[in-house]
Amino acid sequence: MAEKESKELLIEKINHFRKERKAVILAHNYQRKEIQEIADYVDDSLALSRQAAETDAEVIVFCGVHFMAESAAILSPQKKVILPEEKAGCPMADMVTAEGLRALKEKHPGAAVVTYINSSAAVKAETDVCCTSANAVKIVASLPQKKIIFSPDRNLGAYVQSQLPEKEIILWAGYCPTHEQIEVDHVLALKGKHPQAKILVHPECPKDIIALGDYVQSTTGIIKAAQDLDAKEFIVCTEYDLINRLEKEAPEKKFYFPEKKPLCPNMKLTTLKKLAAALENMAPQITVPEDVRKKAEAALDRMLALS
Repeated sequence: MAEKESKELLIEKINHFRKERKAVILAHNYQRKEIQEIADYVDDSLALSRQAAETDAEVIVFCGVHFMAESAAILSPQKKVILPEEKAGCPMADMVTAEGLRALKEKHPGAAVVTYINSSAAVKAETDVCCTSANAVKIVASLPQKKIIFSPDRNLGAYVQSQLPEKEIILWAGYCPTHEQIEVDHVLALKGKHPQAKILVHPECPKDIIALGDYVQSTTGIIKAAQDLDAKEFIVCTEYDLINRLEKEAPEKKFYFPEKKPLCPNMKLTTLKKLAAALENMAPQITVPEDVRKKAEAALDRMLALS
């Protein structure tokens, strides 16, 4: 009973300070269920990037990981951006540096640089245009350059290459450890148990998992496919907490995840207690140096204009 009361008190505190601070709470699809339930908006990184730019709230509380809060700070420099857990990082984003990307650009003069939004502000500042898993193919297809440097996700980049064989894509060697956990044998075992199920795959998965997919989509694309397709059962290859959105948006469907549930430990660092403390203390605040912000903003603006 005390635990229930504690949760209720935290929710009451969050709602109080959300109103007092004139704040909007954004939560990624991979956040804990209780965080998704209290957020004003729950979506993928593209939709939340847009929301961060368009909201008239004075404070943006980003329940996600560091690069997402940075993106909000880049697009909304006049607002305060709060990340409830400062240590919520992204291993993939850490796999590419601005210095490393500059060195690769020197080796391939004339190549366009496309960077997945899962990257630091400093890396975005070295980029021609950003992309998300939802629009990566569209972004690369829109560019006049044949040669493309794609960072940091080798799996998403390889998927783009498979869809656009006319392009020459130079891949950075980064990857998402959570999506790399998904194993072919586990997916095939699920397919054996549920032969009518459609397989929905996030493009951060390795190519052998992508090859099994009936549909390869971003988190929002996976949700839409589950809603729109006639199939009643789906095998889902992405981070497990997407189950919350799937069951909410398509309650009449059944969803199966690999036996070893893919969980992003960084996404799980945000809790109701940390969210309440962040709103009360207005910290940790995420800022981006203005010279870096302006360059990164140009890359994000190009993405939003093309999406």
